[in-house]
Amino acid sequence: MFDKITNASSIVINKVENWLETAITMLPNFIIAILVLLIFYFLSKLIRMVLGKVLHRSMSNDSVIRLILSLTGFAIMLTGIMVALSVLKLDKTVTSVLAGVGVIGLALGFAFQDAAANFISGVAMAVKSPINIGDIVETNSYFGTVKRIGLRSTTVTSPQGQDIVLPNRLIFQNPYTQFTINGERRIDLEVGISYGDDLEKVEDLSTKAIEAIPYLKEDKKVEFFYTAFGDSSINFVVRYWVNYGRQPDYFRAISDGIKNLKKTYNENDITIPFPIRTLDFGIKGGEKLDSMLSSNNISKKN
Repeated sequence: MFDKITNASSIVINKVENWLETAITMLPNFIIAILVLLIFYFLSKLIRMVLGKVLHRSMSNDSVIRLILSLTGFAIMLTGIMVALSVLKLDKTVTSVLAGVGVIGLALGFAFQDAAANFISGVAMAVKSPINIGDIVETNSYFGTVKRIGLRSTTVTSPQGQDIVLPNRLIFQNPYTQFTINGERRIDLEVGISYGDDLEKVEDLSTKAIEAIPYLKEDKKVEFFYTAFGDSSINFVVRYWVNYGRQPDYFRAISDGIKNLKKTYNENDITIPFPIRTLDFGIKGGEKLDSMLSSNNISKKN
């Protein structure tokens, strides 16, 4: 019994001595590994600070900026850990960690494909800045003002005040119309005048009526084009440009154009005709109304 205890004690003592020898031998490497981690930590702080200044100049989405900075810091520290483990001669551990990260990433990629697509699209949208908060856009059959751009979805407020939440991948992968990126918009106002009016006179008066709008773009001319012979009118379009930052700017320009044209036409006896309709009151097609009424009166007297 005593011999067994002695043997066990010897084994434990030998193990402890081996550990101590290994620790003393690895002490320089351990110190170097700690220094490596500290260097990478301060390097991460420095890079994040510089990158943050650059990103704030190139994009306005704070949530995406924070995400990019966090991922950058994580990548730098992970690299530092890998280097430190290599200094400690734990290459197998490094390989196992990398393999584990790869397997987990693959599994998560399959499990959350849509979420990952929305996330990546949100980051790409923030970096490229195709749309920004306050822009007026039309995408996926929805029209409105961009209210919020998140990592997974974008919120668009419709002109009626409803919030529409769109996954980022739908905006990133599909066509969209950006109305405010150029700061201007053209109005195409379609009108018709009667066949009896002087076409040149109408063109001159219509152009001057639109030019009287005070807030038109000065570098863009008012354009007038006759477009078609209609059923009861000769149709034309007046095209003019205005500064555009809000949807009411567009509606105001249309409204002022209609008012100016109507006032000018009233003052110069120019007619905007109503559609012509022929009403047939007779049993037989083409019978005159007065003849039909006379026949009906005679029949009633008899």
